[in-house]
Amino acid sequence: MYNRKARMCYKMVAGLMVMGLLTGCGAGKDNNTTNTETSESVPGGTQTSTTTDAEKSQKKFDENSKETRKKTAEIEGILDKYFYFDQDSEKRDEAYYDGLMKGLDDPYSVYYTPEEFKQKQISESGTFAGIGAVVSKSKEDNTIFIVEPKKDSGAEKAGLEAEDVIVQIDDFELTTETTLEEAVSKMRGEEGTVVHLKVYRESINDFIEVDITRAIYEEESVAYEMLEGTNIAYMDISNFAENTPDQFKEQLDEIEGKNVDGIIMDLRGNPGGSLKAVLIMLDYIIGDSELADNCQTPGLLVETKDKNDVVMDNYICSDGHAIDGIPMVVLVNGNSASASEIFAGCMQDYGRGTIVGEQTYGKGIVQNIIPLSDGSAIKITIAKYFLPSGRDIHTYGIEPDVKAEISEEHMKLKVLEVEDDDQLQAGIKVIEGE
Repeated sequence: MYNRKARMCYKMVAGLMVMGLLTGCGAGKDNNTTNTETSESVPGGTQTSTTTDAEKSQKKFDENSKETRKKTAEIEGILDKYFYFDQDSEKRDEAYYDGLMKGLDDPYSVYYTPEEFKQKQISESGTFAGIGAVVSKSKEDNTIFIVEPKKDSGAEKAGLEAEDVIVQIDDFELTTETTLEEAVSKMRGEEGTVVHLKVYRESINDFIEVDITRAIYEEESVAYEMLEGTNIAYMDISNFAENTPDQFKEQLDEIEGKNVDGIIMDLRGNPGGSLKAVLIMLDYIIGDSELADNCQTPGLLVETKDKNDVVMDNYICSDGHAIDGIPMVVLVNGNSASASEIFAGCMQDYGRGTIVGEQTYGKGIVQNIIPLSDGSAIKITIAKYFLPSGRDIHTYGIEPDVKAEISEEHMKLKVLEVEDDDQLQAGIKVIEGE
Protein backbone atom coordinates (compact mmCIF):
# COMPACT_ATOMS: atom_id res chain seq x y z
CA MET A 1 0.00 0.00 0.00
CA TYR A 2 1.34 3.42 -0.90
CA ASN A 3 2.28 5.78 1.91
CA ARG A 4 0.10 8.47 0.39
CA LYS A 5 0.72 11.07 3.06
CA ALA A 6 4.46 10.90 2.47
CA ARG A 7 3.90 10.69 -1.28
CA MET A 8 2.01 13.99 -1.30
CA CYS A 9 4.80 15.89 0.48
CA TYR A 10 2.69 17.57 3.14
CA LYS A 11 4.83 18.42 6.14
CA MET A 12 4.32 19.66 9.67
CA VAL A 13 7.99 20.55 10.16
CA ALA A 14 8.91 20.53 6.49
CA GLY A 15 6.46 20.13 3.90
CA LEU A 16 8.81 19.81 -2.14
CA MET A 17 12.57 16.77 -7.50
CA VAL A 18 14.17 15.57 -7.93
CA MET A 19 15.03 15.45 -11.48
CA GLY A 20 15.59 17.00 -14.81
CA LEU A 21 15.60 20.31 -16.53
CA LEU A 22 12.17 21.46 -15.47
CA THR A 23 11.96 21.39 -11.65
CA GLY A 24 9.96 24.63 -8.22
CA CYS A 25 9.08 28.32 -8.56
CA GLY A 26 11.13 31.53 -8.28
CA ALA A 27 10.13 34.65 -6.44
CA GLY A 28 9.17 37.74 -8.38
CA LYS A 29 10.94 41.10 -8.18
CA ASP A 30 9.72 44.62 -7.60
CA ASN A 31 9.90 46.50 -10.89
CA ASN A 32 9.92 49.94 -9.26
CA THR A 33 13.14 51.88 -9.87
CA THR A 34 14.58 53.76 -6.91
CA ASN A 35 17.32 56.36 -6.81
CA THR A 36 20.44 56.06 -4.70
CA GLU A 37 22.99 58.79 -4.13
CA THR A 38 26.75 58.36 -4.33
CA SER A 39 29.36 60.95 -3.41
CA GLU A 40 32.78 61.40 -4.93
CA SER A 41 35.56 63.75 -3.90
CA VAL A 42 36.40 66.47 -6.45
CA PRO A 43 38.54 69.59 -6.29
CA GLY A 44 36.62 72.32 -4.53
CA GLY A 45 34.25 70.05 -2.58
CA THR A 46 32.05 67.00 -2.83
CA GLN A 47 29.89 66.39 -5.88
CA THR A 48 26.77 64.29 -5.52
CA SER A 49 25.59 62.22 -8.48
CA THR A 50 22.39 60.24 -8.81
CA THR A 51 22.46 56.65 -10.10
CA THR A 52 19.37 54.52 -10.58
CA ASP A 53 19.20 50.86 -9.58
CA ALA A 54 18.35 50.08 -13.21
CA GLU A 55 21.58 51.73 -14.41
CA LYS A 56 23.58 49.82 -11.82
CA SER A 57 22.05 46.52 -12.93
CA GLN A 58 23.14 47.18 -16.51
CA LYS A 59 26.80 47.54 -15.53
CA LYS A 60 28.58 44.36 -16.60
CA PHE A 61 30.88 42.69 -14.11
CA ASP A 62 34.48 42.52 -15.38
CA GLU A 63 36.57 39.95 -13.54
CA ASN A 64 39.71 41.24 -15.28
CA SER A 65 39.27 44.88 -14.35
CA LYS A 66 41.85 46.58 -12.16
CA GLU A 67 39.20 47.25 -9.53
CA THR A 68 38.09 43.60 -9.36
CA ARG A 69 41.64 42.24 -9.23
CA LYS A 70 42.54 44.70 -6.48
CA LYS A 71 39.51 43.79 -4.37
CA THR A 72 40.06 40.05 -4.87
CA ALA A 73 43.71 40.36 -3.83
CA GLU A 74 42.68 42.40 -0.79
CA ILE A 75 40.17 39.75 0.34
CA GLU A 76 42.63 36.90 -0.26
CA GLY A 77 45.29 38.75 1.70
CA ILE A 78 42.95 39.12 4.67
CA LEU A 79 41.94 35.46 4.51
CA ASP A 80 45.54 34.28 4.31
CA LYS A 81 46.50 36.41 7.29
CA TYR A 82 43.54 35.99 9.63
CA PHE A 83 41.36 33.02 8.67
CA TYR A 84 41.60 30.49 11.50
CA PHE A 85 40.91 27.19 9.70
CA ASP A 86 42.79 25.45 6.92
CA GLN A 87 41.67 26.55 3.47
CA ASP A 88 40.52 24.16 0.76
CA SER A 89 41.73 25.79 -2.47
CA GLU A 90 39.54 23.51 -4.63
CA LYS A 91 36.41 24.49 -2.70
CA ARG A 92 37.34 28.17 -2.99
CA ASP A 93 37.76 27.84 -6.74
CA GLU A 94 34.41 26.08 -7.13
CA ALA A 95 32.74 28.69 -4.92
CA TYR A 96 33.90 31.40 -7.32
CA TYR A 97 32.14 29.75 -10.27
CA ASP A 98 29.11 29.04 -8.12
CA GLY A 99 29.01 32.70 -7.15
CA LEU A 100 28.88 33.77 -10.80
CA MET A 101 25.67 31.79 -11.23
CA LYS A 102 24.13 32.88 -7.94
CA GLY A 103 24.69 36.47 -9.00
CA LEU A 104 22.04 35.94 -11.68
CA ASP A 105 19.41 35.88 -8.93
CA ASP A 106 17.75 32.87 -10.56
CA PRO A 107 17.39 29.77 -8.35
CA TYR A 108 17.27 27.55 -11.46
CA SER A 109 20.55 28.77 -13.00
CA VAL A 110 23.33 26.86 -11.24
CA TYR A 111 26.91 25.64 -11.52
CA TYR A 112 27.77 21.93 -11.33
CA THR A 113 31.20 20.70 -10.29
CA PRO A 114 32.49 17.80 -12.44
CA GLU A 115 31.28 15.33 -9.80
CA GLU A 116 27.88 17.01 -9.47
CA PHE A 117 27.44 17.03 -13.25
CA LYS A 118 28.32 13.35 -13.39
CA GLN A 119 25.71 12.59 -10.74
CA LYS A 120 23.19 14.77 -12.58
CA GLN A 121 23.63 12.69 -15.74
CA ILE A 122 23.23 9.48 -13.74
CA SER A 123 20.11 10.89 -12.08
CA GLU A 124 18.44 11.65 -15.38
CA SER A 125 19.19 8.17 -16.71
CA GLY A 126 16.99 6.67 -14.01
CA THR A 127 19.76 4.37 -12.69
CA PHE A 128 22.06 5.42 -9.86
CA ALA A 129 23.94 4.38 -6.72
CA GLY A 130 22.41 5.94 -3.63
CA ILE A 131 20.45 5.34 -0.43
CA GLY A 132 17.17 4.29 -2.05
CA ALA A 133 14.79 7.03 -0.95
CA VAL A 134 12.66 9.69 -2.60
CA VAL A 135 13.57 13.10 -1.21
CA SER A 136 12.11 16.54 -1.74
CA LYS A 137 12.41 20.17 -0.66
CA SER A 138 9.84 22.03 1.37
CA LYS A 139 8.20 24.96 -0.36
CA GLU A 140 7.39 26.42 3.05
CA ASP A 141 10.70 26.40 4.93
CA ASN A 142 13.27 25.08 2.38
CA THR A 143 14.27 22.04 4.41
CA ILE A 144 15.01 18.77 2.60
CA PHE A 145 13.21 15.66 3.77
CA ILE A 146 12.50 12.01 3.08
CA VAL A 147 9.32 11.55 1.05
CA GLU A 148 9.45 7.76 1.07
CA PRO A 149 12.17 5.10 1.54
CA LYS A 150 12.02 2.54 -1.25
CA LYS A 151 11.10 -1.01 -0.32
CA ASP A 152 14.10 -3.15 0.74
CA SER A 153 16.44 -0.19 0.17
CA GLY A 154 19.38 0.88 2.28
CA ALA A 155 17.32 3.79 3.56
CA GLU A 156 14.50 1.49 4.70
CA LYS A 157 16.89 -1.01 6.32
CA ALA A 158 18.60 1.84 8.19
CA GLY A 159 15.25 2.85 9.66
CA LEU A 160 14.65 6.12 7.82
CA GLU A 161 11.00 7.16 7.64
CA ALA A 162 8.82 9.48 5.59
CA GLU A 163 9.04 13.07 6.85
CA ASP A 164 12.53 12.68 8.36
CA VAL A 165 14.27 16.02 7.77
CA ILE A 166 17.86 15.67 6.54
CA VAL A 167 20.20 17.98 8.44
CA GLN A 168 23.63 16.53 7.63
CA ILE A 169 25.21 14.29 4.96
CA ASP A 170 28.67 13.10 6.01
CA ASP A 171 30.39 16.37 7.06
CA PHE A 172 28.10 18.54 4.94
CA GLU A 173 25.52 20.46 6.99
CA LEU A 174 22.36 21.40 5.11
CA THR A 175 20.93 24.91 5.29
CA THR A 176 17.86 26.56 3.78
CA GLU A 177 20.17 27.59 0.91
CA THR A 178 21.05 23.98 0.07
CA THR A 179 19.50 22.96 -3.25
CA LEU A 180 17.73 19.65 -3.68
CA GLU A 181 20.18 18.66 -6.40
CA GLU A 182 23.14 19.45 -4.14
CA ALA A 183 21.76 17.27 -1.35
CA VAL A 184 20.97 14.40 -3.73
CA SER A 185 24.47 14.54 -5.23
CA LYS A 186 25.95 14.24 -1.73
CA MET A 187 23.87 11.14 -0.99
CA ARG A 188 24.73 9.46 -4.28
CA GLY A 189 28.16 8.08 -5.07
CA GLU A 190 30.05 4.95 -5.89
CA GLU A 191 28.30 1.63 -5.30
CA GLY A 192 29.41 0.00 -2.06
CA THR A 193 30.57 3.20 -0.35
CA VAL A 194 29.02 4.36 2.92
CA VAL A 195 27.23 7.67 3.50
CA HIS A 196 26.44 9.01 7.00
CA LEU A 197 23.11 10.81 7.49
CA LYS A 198 21.79 12.83 10.39
CA VAL A 199 18.03 13.45 10.32
CA TYR A 200 15.48 15.14 12.55
CA ARG A 201 12.34 13.14 13.35
CA GLU A 202 9.45 15.25 14.58
CA SER A 203 7.52 12.33 16.10
CA ILE A 204 10.24 11.86 18.74
CA ASN A 205 11.53 15.46 18.68
CA ASP A 206 15.10 14.20 18.33
CA PHE A 207 17.92 13.56 15.87
CA ILE A 208 18.86 10.17 14.44
CA GLU A 209 22.17 9.23 12.80
CA VAL A 210 22.56 6.30 10.40
CA ASP A 211 25.16 4.80 8.07
CA ILE A 212 23.89 3.57 4.69
CA THR A 213 25.81 1.60 2.07
CA ARG A 214 25.11 2.96 -1.40
CA ALA A 215 23.60 0.50 -3.85
CA ILE A 216 22.41 0.58 -7.47
CA TYR A 217 18.76 1.47 -7.91
CA GLU A 218 16.69 1.81 -11.03
CA GLU A 219 14.22 4.60 -10.66
CA GLU A 220 10.73 3.10 -10.57
CA SER A 221 8.85 6.27 -11.26
CA VAL A 222 5.57 4.65 -12.35
CA ALA A 223 3.51 2.14 -10.40
CA TYR A 224 -0.15 1.20 -10.60
CA GLU A 225 -2.72 -0.84 -8.72
CA MET A 226 -6.44 -1.54 -9.11
CA LEU A 227 -8.32 0.25 -6.35
CA GLU A 228 -10.09 -2.28 -4.16
CA GLY A 229 -13.84 -2.48 -4.67
CA THR A 230 -13.69 -0.57 -7.95
CA ASN A 231 -12.74 -1.11 -11.57
CA ILE A 232 -10.48 1.94 -11.48
CA ALA A 233 -6.71 1.89 -12.01
CA TYR A 234 -4.59 4.13 -9.76
CA MET A 235 -1.24 5.13 -11.32
CA ASP A 236 1.42 6.84 -9.22
CA ILE A 237 3.95 8.89 -11.27
CA SER A 238 6.68 10.13 -8.92
CA ASN A 239 8.89 11.98 -11.44
CA PHE A 240 9.85 12.17 -15.11
CA ALA A 241 13.17 10.42 -15.80
CA GLU A 242 14.55 9.04 -19.07
CA ASN A 243 13.13 5.60 -18.32
CA THR A 244 9.71 6.87 -17.15
CA PRO A 245 8.02 6.78 -20.61
CA ASP A 246 8.80 3.07 -21.09
CA GLN A 247 7.39 2.23 -17.67
CA PHE A 248 4.37 4.43 -18.34
CA LYS A 249 3.57 2.89 -21.74
CA GLU A 250 3.99 -0.67 -20.50
CA GLN A 251 1.67 -0.16 -17.54
CA LEU A 252 -0.84 1.88 -19.54
CA ASP A 253 -1.06 -0.93 -22.10
CA GLU A 254 -1.66 -3.40 -19.28
CA ILE A 255 -4.39 -1.20 -17.82
CA GLU A 256 -6.05 -0.81 -21.25
CA GLY A 257 -6.29 -4.59 -21.48
CA LYS A 258 -8.28 -4.76 -18.24
CA ASN A 259 -11.25 -2.84 -19.67
CA VAL A 260 -11.20 -0.45 -16.69
CA ASP A 261 -13.83 2.16 -15.86
CA GLY A 262 -11.16 4.84 -15.58
CA ILE A 263 -7.58 5.77 -14.66
CA ILE A 264 -6.45 8.08 -11.87
CA MET A 265 -2.92 9.41 -12.43
CA ASP A 266 -1.32 10.80 -9.27
CA LEU A 267 1.15 13.65 -9.80
CA ARG A 268 0.95 15.02 -6.26
CA GLY A 269 4.41 15.86 -5.00
CA ASN A 270 5.91 15.14 -8.43
CA PRO A 271 8.52 17.92 -8.90
CA GLY A 272 8.97 17.35 -12.65
CA GLY A 273 12.01 16.17 -14.56
CA SER A 274 12.76 15.57 -18.21
CA LEU A 275 10.78 17.60 -20.75
CA LYS A 276 11.41 14.90 -23.35
CA ALA A 277 9.96 12.25 -21.05
CA VAL A 278 6.69 14.05 -20.33
CA LEU A 279 6.18 14.87 -24.01
CA ILE A 280 6.59 11.21 -25.01
CA MET A 281 4.01 10.23 -22.40
CA LEU A 282 1.52 12.86 -23.53
CA ASP A 283 2.07 11.87 -27.16
CA TYR A 284 1.10 8.31 -26.23
CA ILE A 285 -2.28 9.52 -24.90
CA ILE A 286 -3.17 12.33 -27.31
CA GLY A 287 -3.88 11.73 -30.99
CA ASP A 288 -1.74 13.40 -33.65
CA SER A 289 -4.71 15.18 -35.25
CA GLU A 290 -6.45 16.35 -32.06
CA LEU A 291 -6.94 20.04 -31.38
CA ALA A 292 -6.65 21.62 -27.94
CA ASP A 293 -8.81 24.50 -26.74
CA ASN A 294 -7.86 27.82 -28.39
CA CYS A 295 -5.21 26.11 -30.52
CA GLN A 296 -4.99 25.90 -34.31
CA THR A 297 -2.09 23.42 -34.48
CA PRO A 298 -3.12 19.73 -34.34
CA GLY A 299 -1.29 17.74 -31.67
CA LEU A 300 0.58 20.73 -30.21
CA LEU A 301 1.85 19.96 -26.70
CA VAL A 302 4.24 22.75 -25.74
CA GLU A 303 5.67 25.90 -27.31
CA THR A 304 8.80 27.55 -25.93
CA LYS A 305 9.71 31.23 -26.35
CA ASP A 306 12.92 33.07 -25.54
CA LYS A 307 13.27 36.35 -23.63
CA ASN A 308 12.41 38.29 -26.79
CA ASP A 309 9.13 36.35 -27.13
CA VAL A 310 10.49 34.55 -30.20
CA VAL A 311 9.27 30.96 -30.62
CA MET A 312 12.17 28.54 -30.14
CA ASP A 313 10.45 25.16 -30.44
CA ASN A 314 7.07 23.54 -31.00
CA TYR A 315 6.51 20.03 -29.69
CA ILE A 316 3.81 18.18 -31.61
CA CYS A 317 2.30 14.67 -31.28
CA SER A 318 3.69 12.34 -33.92
CA ASP A 319 3.70 8.72 -32.67
CA GLY A 320 0.37 7.77 -34.26
CA HIS A 321 -0.94 6.43 -30.94
CA ALA A 322 -3.80 7.57 -28.70
CA ILE A 323 -5.72 6.32 -25.68
CA ASP A 324 -9.45 6.58 -26.36
CA GLY A 325 -12.59 5.77 -24.43
CA ILE A 326 -11.11 5.66 -20.92
CA PRO A 327 -12.06 8.45 -18.46
CA MET A 328 -8.98 9.89 -16.78
CA VAL A 329 -8.30 11.97 -13.69
CA VAL A 330 -5.02 13.71 -12.81
CA LEU A 331 -4.39 14.40 -9.11
CA VAL A 332 -2.22 17.46 -8.34
CA ASN A 333 -1.21 19.61 -5.39
CA GLY A 334 1.05 22.56 -4.61
CA ASN A 335 4.15 20.41 -5.03
CA SER A 336 3.24 19.23 -8.54
CA ALA A 337 5.72 21.25 -10.56
CA SER A 338 7.22 21.84 -13.98
CA ALA A 339 6.89 18.69 -16.13
CA SER A 340 3.95 17.67 -13.92
CA GLU A 341 2.27 20.94 -14.82
CA ILE A 342 2.91 20.35 -18.52
CA PHE A 343 1.24 16.94 -18.19
CA ALA A 344 -1.75 18.25 -16.24
CA GLY A 345 -2.09 21.37 -18.40
CA CYS A 346 -2.08 19.44 -21.67
CA MET A 347 -4.59 16.90 -20.36
CA GLN A 348 -6.78 19.84 -19.35
CA ASP A 349 -6.39 21.74 -22.64
CA TYR A 350 -7.24 18.65 -24.68
CA GLY A 351 -10.14 17.67 -22.44
CA ARG A 352 -8.41 14.33 -21.90
CA GLY A 353 -8.56 14.33 -18.14
CA THR A 354 -10.19 16.05 -15.17
CA ILE A 355 -7.66 17.79 -12.92
CA VAL A 356 -8.45 17.19 -9.25
CA GLY A 357 -6.76 18.59 -6.14
CA GLU A 358 -5.04 21.90 -5.47
CA GLN A 359 -3.39 24.62 -7.54
CA THR A 360 0.03 23.47 -8.75
CA TYR A 361 3.46 24.95 -8.01
CA GLY A 362 3.81 27.31 -10.98
CA LYS A 363 7.12 26.67 -12.74
CA GLY A 364 6.89 27.36 -16.45
CA ILE A 365 10.49 28.02 -17.44
CA VAL A 366 13.02 25.83 -19.22
CA GLN A 367 16.67 25.27 -18.34
CA ASN A 368 19.49 24.06 -20.55
CA ILE A 369 22.61 22.32 -19.26
CA ILE A 370 25.82 23.38 -21.01
CA PRO A 371 28.92 21.22 -20.36
CA LEU A 372 32.22 23.04 -19.80
CA SER A 373 35.68 21.96 -20.94
CA ASP A 374 36.84 20.61 -17.55
CA GLY A 375 33.86 18.28 -17.04
CA SER A 376 31.81 20.76 -15.04
CA ALA A 377 28.65 22.39 -16.36
CA ILE A 378 26.23 25.27 -15.94
CA LYS A 379 22.45 25.13 -16.08
CA ILE A 380 20.76 28.33 -17.23
CA THR A 381 17.19 29.43 -17.80
CA ILE A 382 16.74 29.92 -21.54
CA ALA A 383 13.01 30.08 -22.21
CA LYS A 384 9.46 30.01 -20.95
CA TYR A 385 7.02 27.34 -22.07
CA PHE A 386 3.39 27.79 -23.05
CA LEU A 387 0.62 25.20 -23.07
CA PRO A 388 -1.38 24.35 -26.24
CA SER A 389 -4.04 26.91 -25.27
CA GLY A 390 -1.32 29.56 -25.01
CA ARG A 391 -1.43 29.65 -21.21
CA ASP A 392 1.61 30.94 -19.35
CA ILE A 393 1.66 29.09 -16.03
CA HIS A 394 4.91 30.41 -14.56
CA THR A 395 4.15 31.54 -10.98
CA TYR A 396 0.43 30.88 -11.66
CA GLY A 397 0.28 27.10 -11.84
CA ILE A 398 -2.60 24.94 -13.02
CA GLU A 399 -6.03 25.54 -11.49
CA PRO A 400 -7.79 22.19 -10.89
CA ASP A 401 -11.17 21.47 -12.44
CA VAL A 402 -12.30 19.97 -9.14
CA LYS A 403 -10.80 21.49 -5.99
CA ALA A 404 -10.13 19.04 -3.17
CA GLU A 405 -7.95 19.17 -0.08
CA ILE A 406 -6.90 16.62 2.51
CA SER A 407 -8.73 17.30 5.75
CA GLU A 408 -6.74 18.29 8.83
CA GLU A 409 -7.95 15.14 10.56
CA HIS A 410 -6.69 12.89 7.78
CA MET A 411 -3.41 14.79 7.50
CA LYS A 412 -2.58 13.68 11.04
CA LEU A 413 -2.64 10.03 9.98
CA LYS A 414 0.77 8.40 9.56
CA VAL A 415 -0.40 6.34 6.58
CA LEU A 416 -3.15 7.70 4.38
CA GLU A 417 -5.30 4.81 3.24
CA VAL A 418 -7.53 5.03 0.17
CA GLU A 419 -10.68 5.75 2.18
CA ASP A 420 -8.94 8.63 4.03
CA ASP A 421 -7.41 10.25 0.93
CA ASP A 422 -9.93 13.01 0.26
CA GLN A 423 -8.37 13.98 -3.07
CA LEU A 424 -8.27 10.41 -4.31
CA GLN A 425 -11.88 9.95 -3.22
CA ALA A 426 -12.81 13.08 -5.19
CA GLY A 427 -11.09 11.55 -8.22
CA ILE A 428 -13.02 8.31 -7.81
CA LYS A 429 -16.28 10.26 -7.73
CA VAL A 430 -15.36 11.98 -11.01
CA ILE A 431 -14.69 8.61 -12.68
CA GLU A 432 -17.92 7.14 -11.32
CA GLY A 433 -19.88 10.17 -12.48
CA GLU A 434 -21.11 11.20 -9.05
